[in-house]
Amino acid sequence: MGEMFSVFLSAIFVNNLLLRQFLGVCPGTMLCGGVRKAIASGGVIFCIMMCNSTASWLFDRYVLLPLNAEHLQILFSVLILLTTTWSVEVLAAKLLPSVYAGEHFRLSYGTHCAVLGVALLNLRKGYGFAEMLVHSSGAAIGFSLALLLLAGIMERLRFAPGSERLKGMPQALVAAAVLSAVFHFVVL
Repeated sequence: MGEMFSVFLSAIFVNNLLLRQFLGVCPGTMLCGGVRKAIASGGVIFCIMMCNSTASWLFDRYVLLPLNAEHLQILFSVLILLTTTWSVEVLAAKLLPSVYAGEHFRLSYGTHCAVLGVALLNLRKGYGFAEMLVHSSGAAIGFSLALLLLAGIMERLRFAPGSERLKGMPQALVAAAVLSAVFHFVVL
């Protein structure tokens, strides 16, 4: 149980996808909608990351490993990623049309590298099913937390005085880099 808790906290804080590994920087820099959009996006990312990690793990364990075809993990992980993202969007459009009508699901396309990264990390580390679920949920929570932090910073910077040439994307990239540096030194 202690090892699972360690995997969970490590995925959130120590090996944060956005702040430590710089996976999924695109949605972090595009959050102009503020904190509310970051919270909604975090929920969508959590759903997609959990579905994709589970499907990738199951496909690897019950199809690729018995066929001794581990060299195809990346290819099938990408195909599974596209399939699970599409499936979550279709289900959301049918079950939650008011939520789907917003931009929250369109943001999920910018997170493919983070979602794929988690699925491949789970496979490379040889996690069992329970460990994979714990690691994936920790990574999704950590990614959502980083999105929330960046959205809060971007909201405050929107009204800060400064050069107009640095507003928007340059400001977001500098904020992400500074937050990443602070995160790196505080966690270590």
